[in-house]
Amino acid sequence: MWAPCSLGQGTRTAVASHDSKVIEYAKALARERGVAADRFEFQLLYGIRRDLAVSLAAQRYRVRQYVPFGTRWYRYFMRRLAERPANLAFFLRALFSMK
Repeated sequence: MWAPCSLGQGTRTAVASHDSKVIEYAKALARERGVAADRFEFQLLYGIRRDLAVSLAAQRYRVRQYVPFGTRWYRYFMRRLAERPANLAFFLRALFSMK
């Protein structure tokens, strides 16, 4: 189901996903391989799943948030949404839950 990864094999690994199942899998794999939380990072788009970013940071995981910018940000954003239909749901929930 999941592709092999380099987590715990001497390289710094980044897990770029807003999907809770993917994130839980990465956390479990890190525990299984004895990889400390500061030896890999989760990458999220800024403003989407803020609750997840805060929760991961509170658990002492490294979290990097990306902000698309420049003249091609819209094409990038649309491509991310099209890659996975659930991304649209993440975006809409984030949009309507902004305070």
